[in-house]
Amino acid sequence: MSFRDELLSHSPGARDAWVDRRFGIEELPDDGPSLPPLCVPYLPSPVDVILRMIEQADVRESDVFVDIGMGAGRTGALVQLLTGATVVGIEVQPELAQASRELAERLGIAERMSCVVGDASVAVGQIADGSVYYLYCPFGGERLERVLAELEVAAATRPIRVCCLDLPLPPLAWLTLVGAADRDLTVYGSAAGTR
Repeated sequence: MSFRDELLSHSPGARDAWVDRRFGIEELPDDGPSLPPLCVPYLPSPVDVILRMIEQADVRESDVFVDIGMGAGRTGALVQLLTGATVVGIEVQPELAQASRELAERLGIAERMSCVVGDASVAVGQIADGSVYYLYCPFGGERLERVLAELEVAAATRPIRVCCLDLPLPPLAWLTLVGAADRDLTVYGSAAGTR
């Protein structure tokens, strides 16, 4: 049975606990002193949101999925295992970045999932081949504005998709909705960013 089949064999309400057991995640890691002011503490995305995001954003094996605020790597690992996409995380807290690397090693996907430590408002512009970007409300204000400015630069060179959980973006001329907003999840595409 494939990982996807195993996951979908569980009821939606049981999937998060099953993933945590399967991934060996016993409890949420604490946030450290390196969490900048106005950044949101770590909280993993619900599994069913990730399933909806993969479908709505049409994430494929050929994509480079960039998890902005990767935390302990749960979302990135799910995306990698379910789609085969290459995953690159950006995490400002070194302890959480290390937890995501350890998760990738445990799952045998370290060649396809990595995490860089850094401020996303700087690091996102250094990932030259991202095609899908995911934000679970990691921050707002000036930091979000800087990330969006970097993503606009990326969108000028290639089609991208931006997926946001609990983070509706302000109207941006370079981004359009992909389908309809779906409760708490919104998927945007750059001008040529949809398939």
